[in-house]
Amino acid sequence: MKILAIESSCDETAAAVVEDGRTVLSSVVASQVEEHRLYGGVVPEIASRRHAEAITPVVRQALSDANLSLCDIEAIAVTYAPGLIGALLVGVNFAKGLSLSTGLPLVPTHHLRSHIASNYISNKELKPPFLCLVVSGGHSHIVMVEDYTKMKIIGQTRDDAAGEAFDKAARTMGMPYPGGIELDKVAENGNPKAFKLPRPTVHDAPYDFSFSGLKTAVINLIHNASQKGEELNKADVCASFRYAVVDCLTTNFLKAAQDLNVKQLVIAGGVSANSLLRSTLSEECKKRGLRFYMPDKSLCGDNAAMVGAQGYYEYLSGNTAKSNLNAYATMSIEI
Repeated sequence: MKILAIESSCDETAAAVVEDGRTVLSSVVASQVEEHRLYGGVVPEIASRRHAEAITPVVRQALSDANLSLCDIEAIAVTYAPGLIGALLVGVNFAKGLSLSTGLPLVPTHHLRSHIASNYISNKELKPPFLCLVVSGGHSHIVMVEDYTKMKIIGQTRDDAAGEAFDKAARTMGMPYPGGIELDKVAENGNPKAFKLPRPTVHDAPYDFSFSGLKTAVINLIHNASQKGEELNKADVCASFRYAVVDCLTTNFLKAAQDLNVKQLVIAGGVSANSLLRSTLSEECKKRGLRFYMPDKSLCGDNAAMVGAQGYYEYLSGNTAKSNLNAYATMSIEI
């Protein structure tokens, strides 16, 4: 089954053609990073306008790259939640128009579910059930994936997401947007134990995260040094902060896996591209005899291939929408 997928939840306009949820026939992403870098982050109104400009050529390119026409497509999947509401509406309305004009079924697809599904493309043998750590700029969840469309939140952040903490710490150190990527690179040359940073926990919720205090601690470290005229080793600060964030993520994730007796662990989302997170979990899972899966780095960021992968399983479960489909800025992955 060939699905045309559309993604426009933030600042990437993307389209892809995916076959049977596992094989990518084409994937096109038009990024707005360079424009938003001027402002230090995503400007929602600008993002919406750029989606409107890019979506038609991006979809045409995805079909062309797959050597297919709309006549060859069997369903249209689109991200409808969560995300920037104006950006989402561009993709949803475009997909609804295509569905109405072609008669193809419309499949509403959850953004975080799609991130998890990126693993089905990179690891074709992977099947539920498994425990997944979903980490991105806006979300930090531990999710029990019981089946392709049945998921339960085991833990989540109480404040900032891990990706947001990375980006804000990087911005404080003068790194360009998106700072988390640059911080990860700089950290490779630093000492992760140069600075002692807190490991916040949530009372009576051992699987939940809290990153606001950790973020504040590193920002205060930088500001205090600046006020005193001291120069910190940027690589050491990056390495220490990255180590603290990854420590929090892996500790809770591995504890949840042990308590729930889960043998398959998966990571997904933009922060799943973080080199230390990938290597740490790979090593820890190997020590514990657990199977560990992660998406290719090319699939960690927002893309439409992952939407096509999850859309396939949503379609098989009977999840289709009518022409009154709306977009939603927030929505639980449990739906």
